[in-house]
Amino acid sequence: MALPTFGFVTVHAAALADGIACEAAWLAQVAATGWPTAQLWQGVPGFVVPRSYLRRPHWSAACAASAAAGWPVQVRASGGGLVPQGPGVWNLSLLWPGDSAVPSGTDAIYRDLTDQLGAAFARLGVSARAQPVEGSFCDGRFNLAVDGRKLVGTAQAWRRVGAAPVVLAHAVIVATADPAALTEAANRFEAASGGATRYRADALTSIAAAWCTAHAAAAPPPGFEARIVQVVAAQFARVVPPHVAPTATNLQEN
Repeated sequence: MALPTFGFVTVHAAALADGIACEAAWLAQVAATGWPTAQLWQGVPGFVVPRSYLRRPHWSAACAASAAAGWPVQVRASGGGLVPQGPGVWNLSLLWPGDSAVPSGTDAIYRDLTDQLGAAFARLGVSARAQPVEGSFCDGRFNLAVDGRKLVGTAQAWRRVGAAPVVLAHAVIVATADPAALTEAANRFEAASGGATRYRADALTSIAAAWCTAHAAAAPPPGFEARIVQVVAAQFARVVPPHVAPTATNLQEN
């Protein structure tokens, strides 16, 4: 099983205040229409964690302190680990009707997702490959990494919405955010909540940092983040003209 064809990619110009609620709405849309959808978006600064974190001994106090520091915490239904959100971190949500709500062919979907993202990044001069990265947030076999440092995390969710099975494949892309700042804030929350997990500062990178290393440059060119968004949208879009939503900018490249 591979990813379906997406006619267009909706690129949201403004950060989404509640990405979890938006993904639930997109799942419902796919269930109702039977059409796949692709969304490229940023969340507001903060962390998204699985429900298992609710059992931590200092959960409430840690959430209050994190929110006061500018990193509010949201809880998702799926498993995994902590995921940072905010400026310079982009989310790719791919949703389509499934044959069943029971996961099947998940590795093939992950491979197709990471292969296509890797092809997009290669157009930017960044060579990434799928691998686990010990000490990175929400680590898994299908991260994308450069020189052993993670810049993309991936996940899947198989749901039944009403009578309709729907599949979500998700990628969190560290585009231009500061990996050190993300790691420091995440470790602060992990410690405050009473968790044992700690993240390595050298386990995370960004597309911008990887580009600078590959090109021996102090900084990427102007407009580099917009270019990242453009090539990712172009990689997954297959129909012209692009869809234009009232609250989103849609980018596509032929």
